Amino acid sequence: RGEHVNPSYDSTLDEPPFYEVSNFSNGEHRTVRPSVVSAFGHDTLDRLPNIDFYRNPDTVSGHRAVRPSLQELHDVFQKNGAISVPDTVEDDDQRSDGTPSQDLESAGPTDTDIGTVKFGWIRGVLVRCMLNIWGVMLFIRLSWVFGQAGWGLGIVIIALSCVVTTITGLSMSAICTNGVVRGGGAYYLISRSLGPEFGGSIGLIFAFANAVAVAMYVVGFSETVVDLLKEHASLMVDEINDIRIIGCITVVLLLAISVAGMEWEAKAQIVLLVILLVAIVNVFVGTVIPATTDKKSKGFFGYQSNIFIENFTPVFRDDETFFSVFAIFFPAATGILAGANISGDLRDPQGGIPKGTLLAILITGVTYLGVALCVSATVVRDASGNITDLVTPGIPCNGSAIAACELGYNFSICDVQKCNFGLMNNFQVMTMVSGFGPLIIAGTFSATLSSALASLVSAPKVFQALCKDNIYKALHFFAKGHGKNNEPIRGYVLTFVISVAFILIGNLNTIAPIISNFFLASYALINFSCFHASYAKSPGWRPAYKYYNMWLSLMGALLCCVVMFVINWWAALLTYGIEILLYIYVTVKKPDVNWGSSTQAVTFVSAVSNTLSLSSVEDHVKNFRPQILVLTGSSRTRPALLDLAHSFTKNFGLCLVCEVFVGPRTEAFQEMNASMEKNQLWLRKTQRRAFYTAVAADDFREGTEKLLQASGLGRMKPNTLMLGFKRNWRSAGTEEVQSYVGILHDAFDFEYGTVVLRMNQGLDVSHLVEAEEEMLKAAREQQALEDMMMANGEKSRGLFRKSRKPSQQVLTTRVSVCSPPSPQVAKMNERLLEASTQFNKKQPKSTIDVWWLFDDGGLTLLLPYILKTRKKWKDCKLRIFAAGQPGRSDLDKQEMMSLLQKFRINCSDIRVIDDIHVKPSSESLKKLEDMIEPFRLHEGSKDTDQAEAMQREQPWKISDKELNTFEEKTNLQVRLNELLKENSRSANLIIVSMPIARKESVSDFLYMAWLDILTRELPPTLLIRGNHKSVLTFYS
Repeated sequence: RGEHVNPSYDSTLDEPPFYEVSNFSNGEHRTVRPSVVSAFGHDTLDRLPNIDFYRNPDTVSGHRAVRPSLQELHDVFQKNGAISVPDTVEDDDQRSDGTPSQDLESAGPTDTDIGTVKFGWIRGVLVRCMLNIWGVMLFIRLSWVFGQAGWGLGIVIIALSCVVTTITGLSMSAICTNGVVRGGGAYYLISRSLGPEFGGSIGLIFAFANAVAVAMYVVGFSETVVDLLKEHASLMVDEINDIRIIGCITVVLLLAISVAGMEWEAKAQIVLLVILLVAIVNVFVGTVIPATTDKKSKGFFGYQSNIFIENFTPVFRDDETFFSVFAIFFPAATGILAGANISGDLRDPQGGIPKGTLLAILITGVTYLGVALCVSATVVRDASGNITDLVTPGIPCNGSAIAACELGYNFSICDVQKCNFGLMNNFQVMTMVSGFGPLIIAGTFSATLSSALASLVSAPKVFQALCKDNIYKALHFFAKGHGKNNEPIRGYVLTFVISVAFILIGNLNTIAPIISNFFLASYALINFSCFHASYAKSPGWRPAYKYYNMWLSLMGALLCCVVMFVINWWAALLTYGIEILLYIYVTVKKPDVNWGSSTQAVTFVSAVSNTLSLSSVEDHVKNFRPQILVLTGSSRTRPALLDLAHSFTKNFGLCLVCEVFVGPRTEAFQEMNASMEKNQLWLRKTQRRAFYTAVAADDFREGTEKLLQASGLGRMKPNTLMLGFKRNWRSAGTEEVQSYVGILHDAFDFEYGTVVLRMNQGLDVSHLVEAEEEMLKAAREQQALEDMMMANGEKSRGLFRKSRKPSQQVLTTRVSVCSPPSPQVAKMNERLLEASTQFNKKQPKSTIDVWWLFDDGGLTLLLPYILKTRKKWKDCKLRIFAAGQPGRSDLDKQEMMSLLQKFRINCSDIRVIDDIHVKPSSESLKKLEDMIEPFRLHEGSKDTDQAEAMQREQPWKISDKELNTFEEKTNLQVRLNELLKENSRSANLIIVSMPIARKESVSDFLYMAWLDILTRELPPTLLIRGNHKSVLTFYS
C-alpha cells in the first residue's frame, strides 16, 4: 500500500517482538526474548547498542528502532512477566510529545535510492572544484596580474587567496565530519551549524549568486566566441546581440546536460577537464620552445634570468594598487564549494568533501603559481610587436625594458605611446606563449563552460535543500524532486530563467563584484560556523577531521569580510544589508525547526555563565524585581492568572508556570513527563516569556512545598507566590481547604511575597480547553478518514457524499461524551472565556486602585507601579487608598504623598479612609454569618466536656471562642468590602493588602471566610502581602 521501508533497518537486530517461557532457578516463569537471553545469558530487555536507535523520530522510511524505555525496564517485572516492547515505531511527522517536526537530517535512505548515481571524492569533489577554480583568469588575466604586481607581490596575492580558501576548506572539513551531511552544500553546513536564521539568509543569496554566476561565465564564453567571429568578420548581427544569442544557446545546451542527469553532467565535466589540462600543459610546453622573431617582437624570449629579475618588482599603472589587483585576481580562487554543493549526490560526503576540496586548492594554487612564474620568466612587461624595433649599435636604450635591450630589442617607444604586447598590455599572452594557440582558446572555452555547468548544477541543488526545510514557505513549490536522483527540475528551470535574464543584459561588470561578495559571505559564515561551534564547547561538536583551529577559523572569517571590502566596498555593504534583512525575516517568522545549532549551545553556555556570575552579586533593594512562581496548573488552564503574572515579569523577571500532579506516583510521573514539552511549546507559541515546571506529589500542598523550596537556580529563584482564589472552598472537602490555606502558610514560612487573584467569573477554563481538544481531535479524525477514502481512488464528488456519514459518526462519538450544556451554563462559559482573556488585551481608561493598608515592605505598591509601565495598562491611572485616623486625614494624606514622592511613584489621587473602624452594616454581617454557618462548631451552648469532645472530633470548625477573639479583625474584612464597593467598583483592577492569619490561632475556614468576604462582588482583585523586607527605597 505504498508503505516506505527503510533498507538500512536490519530485521535481525530488531526482529518483531517474540517471547518464550523460560524456567529460572527460582522456579519463576517469565516471557523473554530469545536473542536477548543468548546475548547476555540472563533475562533482560536491555538492547545491544545499535545505530537505528539513534535515528531521528521522523526518518523518511517511517520506521526506526526503539529501545525499551527506562520505565519499562524499571517497572515491568514488578507487575507481571509479560511485556510488549515495540521494535519499530510509525512516525506521523510528530515528535514524541505530539508537536510537529520537520527535521530530516538523520533520515535513512529510502527505497527510491536504489539505482541512484553517487560520486566518489575524485569525480564528485576534486574534479568539480578544480574546474570551478581554474577559470578564464588562468589564460586571460593572470599574466596582467603578475605584470602589475611583479612576481614578488604576485606570489603574495596567490598565497593570500589560497590562505583564505584553505582556512575555509579546513573549517568546512571540520563541519562536514561532525555528523551526516545531506544535500544543500554551503547552505546545509551553515544552517545546521548556526541555525535557520543564518542558514536561511545565506542559502537564498548563495543560490541566487550561483544562478547569476551561470550568466557571468556564459557571457565570458560568448565574448571569446564573438572575438573569434570578429577576427574572421563573421558577426551575425552586432557584437552585443551576438553575445546574447550565443549565450542563450549555450545555456540551453548546458541545461539539457544538467537535466539529463548527474551522470551526464559528470561525463561532460571530465571531457572539459581533459581539454583544460591539455591547455595548461600546452602553456608549459610553449615556454621551452625557442622563441621566433615574431614572438620576440611581442615580448616572449624564453627563459631569461634578467627578465625574471626585472619582473620581480611591482609596476602599478592606470591607478591600479595592490588591493585593486588582488580584487581582480581573488574571484579566480573561489569555487571551493563546487563539491560541497552536491553533497547529496556524494557517496561519502564526510570523507570526500575535505579530501577533494583541500587537494583541489593545493593543485590549483600550485598551477596558478607555476604558470605565472613561467610567464614572468619568459615575457617582458612591454613590447611593440614590431620586428624592426632592434637595438641600434651606439644608441642606448632609454626605456624601462632593460632586459629586452640586453636581448637585442628596443621597446623604448612603449614609454611614449601605448604598446599592444607584453604582460601589461596583451591579455592573450598565454596564447602567444603556448605551443599551439588554438588549444588556449579551447582551454578558455573549457574553463568558462565547466564553471557555468558547476554553477548551473549547484544553484538548484542548494535551492532545493533550502525549500525542503520550508524556511521560506512561499518557495516550498521548488522542493519537489524528480527521478531516481531527486533532480530539482523546477529549480533548474528557475535558474535557467534567472541566467537568461542576466545574459540578455549582456554586460555583467556591475553584477560581478556582488556575486563575488555573495560567495565570500558564504565562506565567512562557514569559517564563523566552525569557530562558533568550537567556542560553544558543546559535547556534540566532535568532528572527525582534527586539523583545524577555532582561532584560525575566526581569522578566516575576518579575512573574508576584509576581502569583501577590498573587492568592492559598496557591494560588500549591499551583501551585508541583504543578509541582515533576510536574517530578520527568518527570525520573525520563527521556522519550526530544531537542528541543534551552535547558537543554541552558546546561548546555553552564556546563560550558565551569567547565572554563575549573578550568584556572586549581593542582593540590593534597588535591583529587586518580582520573580513569580504562579500556580496555574497546565499553562492553558488559568490564562487570566498567567497573563497578569506575565505582565509583572515580562522579559525582565522570572516567571515559573507551575503544576502539581496529584495521584499514584507512576501515573503522575507519566502524565507529568508527557505534558512538559507540550506546555512549554504552548508558552513559546503564545509569546509568554515563562518557564513551565511540574512536580508529582501525593497531595497538592506537598507538591507546592517542593516547588517553593526547590524552584529556581542560584539568584534566579522565585520570591513571590501567585495563585488563584479558591472560589469553591465552601463546597470543597476539609482536606482541600486545609491544603489551600496551608500553602499560604508555607509561603509565609519560606518568606515569599504572596499574591492571590480573584475574579467573579472564576479562573479555571480547563473544561473549555478539554472540549476544544476533543473537537480538534474529532476534526483530525474526520480529515484522516476523508484522506483515506480519497487515497482509495474515489472521486471527489462521491467522496463528499460517502464520507459525510462516517465523519459525522466520528464527530458525534466525540461530542456525545458530554451532553450539550444548558443555555445557562453556556452563558457562564461565555463570560468565563471572555474574562480569561481580560488581561491579555489593552485595558480601557480607568483606574488601578491600591489599598495599601499595611506596610509589607512595599510589594503592594511596587506591583501596581510595574503594571502601570506596561503598554496594555498605560491608560490606567493609579489611585492610592490608605487608612487614617479620624480627625487627621489631611495630615495622613500629606505623609503618604511625601512617601510616594520619595519613592518617585506618581499617582492620580490619594485618598485617606478615616472611617475604616466603623462597624459594618447588619446586612453585610448577615452575609458573613450565612457564609460561615456550616463550618461553625457552636460549642458555646454546650458544657465544657461536650465542647472539648466536639473540638476533638471536628478541630477544623470555627469555634465560638475563636469568633469572639477575632471579632474585630473579622468585622474589619466586612467593613473593607463595603468601602471597596463604595470607592472602587469601577476600577479595572483592585489591589488590597492581604490579611494574615496567625498559625494555630485562626482556623482555615475562618481565614477563607475573611478572604472571601473581603473580595466579594468586586472587579478583579489582587490580595498582596510582601515578605516584610523592603523592595522600595528612596536612596539613589
